[in-house]
Amino acid sequence: MLGPILDVSYGGYAPLVMLALCALAYAFGGAIRFNIAQNARRTRPFPLLQRLETAASAVLAFAYFISVAHYLNLFGAFGVSLTQLDDACHANLLTTAVFTFILAIGWTRGFAALERLEQVSVGIKLAIIAGLIIGLAAYFGKTAGAGALAFDPPQVTGWAAITLAAGLLITVQGFETSRYLGATYDAPVRVRSMRMAQGISTVIYMVYVVLLTYAVDTDPRALDETTIIDMMHLVAPILPLLLVAAALSAQFSAAIADTAGSGGLIAEVTAGRIPEKLAYALPVGLGILLTWSFNIFEIISYASRAFALYYAIQALIAAVSAHQGGRPLGTALGAGLSVLGLAIAVFGTPVE
Repeated sequence: MLGPILDVSYGGYAPLVMLALCALAYAFGGAIRFNIAQNARRTRPFPLLQRLETAASAVLAFAYFISVAHYLNLFGAFGVSLTQLDDACHANLLTTAVFTFILAIGWTRGFAALERLEQVSVGIKLAIIAGLIIGLAAYFGKTAGAGALAFDPPQVTGWAAITLAAGLLITVQGFETSRYLGATYDAPVRVRSMRMAQGISTVIYMVYVVLLTYAVDTDPRALDETTIIDMMHLVAPILPLLLVAAALSAQFSAAIADTAGSGGLIAEVTAGRIPEKLAYALPVGLGILLTWSFNIFEIISYASRAFALYYAIQALIAAVSAHQGGRPLGTALGAGLSVLGLAIAVFGTPVE
């Protein structure tokens, strides 16, 4: 979905915007990695940092609520995309049905069984991504050989271009998961895992966006969450079907992970006053409400704002920790990132 959005909005400058998004995510990841390392070294808790961590957890839980809606709305759209029921109403019905299924599983059996599917689905997704990249590379080479590569002018410029990019922050989110695996992995492993995740995803994003931007034309009038399927008919007839399979697998597993994560965070933040199983109902209820009230681009923007607020608090935690450790440069960087995160939360806008 991200490729066509960047192509239509920013034209030939789309790879630069993608690079800026990845760099911004890496900077926020740097603040969280610093916090992981500091928490591991700290021998006694600081009340201010504890309060900020509690606030960050509450904001992250809310961000997960919206991201589950984002994932499952994409699931619904891709699920009906190759059928005769390809319209918003049937996509929303499918999304609602999956929300209900997830809630039933969470209440009755827990998510352990479904989470095991992620080990398989991740491998499948990476294989399909590799196929997409190879297909696009071949098409790019063919188009370049014919002298038909295009550098389109941007359709969005100035302040609107900046706020639109801010509204796409959710697309490079996910690395913060390492922050919450302390019960299983030590700090150095979690720091390395985050760096590796962001490095691999940046390479995939950049290669994909470069190949798509200059070799494949995107029709602005047909821009929606499944535009990439129609575009890939040009590259290889099998790719649309594979992309649907990848999207269904990716969105379902991500929704499971974020539903479970949000339930755990709510139970933790409320000190068990809201049990984890009951907390599962919160993202499901909000997700169904968002599904029938907003389009996918609006949901993406809201999710981006929520994650930006979470990153702003994490950056503030890093600034406070650096200040306590006598690191003026770290304090300034953390404070700057925190202000930037707050700005994104306030000014991020959806795709029109």
